[in-house]
Amino acid sequence: QLQLVESGGGLVQPGGSLRLSCAPSGFTLENYAISWFRQAPGKEREGVSCMSRSGGRTNYADSVKGRFTISRDNAKNTVYLQMNSLKPEDTAVYYCAANRAISGCSADVRGAYDYWGQGTQVTVSS
Repeated sequence: QLQLVESGGGLVQPGGSLRLSCAPSGFTLENYAISWFRQAPGKEREGVSCMSRSGGRTNYADSVKGRFTISRDNAKNTVYLQMNSLKPEDTAVYYCAANRAISGCSADVRGAYDYWGQGTQVTVSS
């Protein structure tokens, strides 16, 4: 079954860091633009970051700029989201999604994505 699998979530104190991973099962990520989304309780899913197939283009939501970094390691067939200086408002389920058709990248939740992961919980609390 072709799918994405996120990992790396957990409980962290404010100011702490986590690194999320997004790895595919059954296909190669290098052919896909990858996006990260999050959904907090009672809120709509929102785009966090994205990276193009080549890795040459990235984008970040204003709320995470300067704190989060997206990267990809094609040798490991994995995309990462490094999250630093975490805040309680970053608490959410984080999802990754893959889009083969796009040449750049997009973290628009209304976009068409070929695959979604099941999500990983990130909780920022003291």
